[in-house]
Amino acid sequence: MQDKTTGDLKREMGEQPNLDAYLRENGSQFVDRSIGDLLDALYETKAVSKASLARRAGMSEVYLHQVFSGRRKPSRDRLLCICIGLGATLEETQRLLKRAAYAALYPRIRRDAIISHGIVHRMELEEINETLFLKNEKTLF
Repeated sequence: MQDKTTGDLKREMGEQPNLDAYLRENGSQFVDRSIGDLLDALYETKAVSKASLARRAGMSEVYLHQVFSGRRKPSRDRLLCICIGLGATLEETQRLLKRAAYAALYPRIRRDAIISHGIVHRMELEEINETLFLKNEKTLF
């Protein structure tokens, strides 16, 4: 079965008055991977060790392993720290945030714009946090 677009799913949801029928007909379209699975897939494309990732993401290796194993669900900010530590692109970061059911970085929100700018320009987490602090915005940790 071919993947449906988000627009297709929204349209079908509006047209189908029976929730059970909608869920049954579109069961294969729903995202059911854990954050750990999604991070594993992204991690496999990056050339960084988990120890290095933990340092670059500003967290302990124990916490990072708990996230990857699915025992802990990181907050949006902690997930952003992991993405930054991985050197993820803005598109990869947005995709992961969305799949984890978090709000994507939104360029009309000043703090999100600063974070996005840092990701696009491959800034280290400490640099992004410093910029957030200097601009009177909440740091990522």
